[in-house]
Amino acid sequence: MSLPKPIPGLVISYSYLWVREHEKGAEEGRKNRPCAIVAARRVVEGREVITVVPVTHSPPADPADAVEIPAPLKAHLV
Repeated sequence: MSLPKPIPGLVISYSYLWVREHEKGAEEGRKNRPCAIVAARRVVEGREVITVVPVTHSPPADPADAVEIPAPLKAHLV
C-alpha cells in the first residue's frame, strides 16, 4: 500500500512531539495522534518537508493558537 500524497488538509497519524516533551529531552512523540498537514514543500535533495499540527481535545493556553475543527469532521475522527 502506498502512502497518500501529502497535501494541506489531509489528516494523518503521526508521533507528534510537543514543545514541552522536546524541552524535557524527548526526540519523538509519546504516541501517534491525528495531525493535519498544513504545508508541504519540496527541498533541493528531492525530499519533502511536511508541516503538521496536532488534533487534540485539550485547548491551548492561548486561544489564538488554535483552530476549531467543525463538528462533522470531529465526529469522523473519533
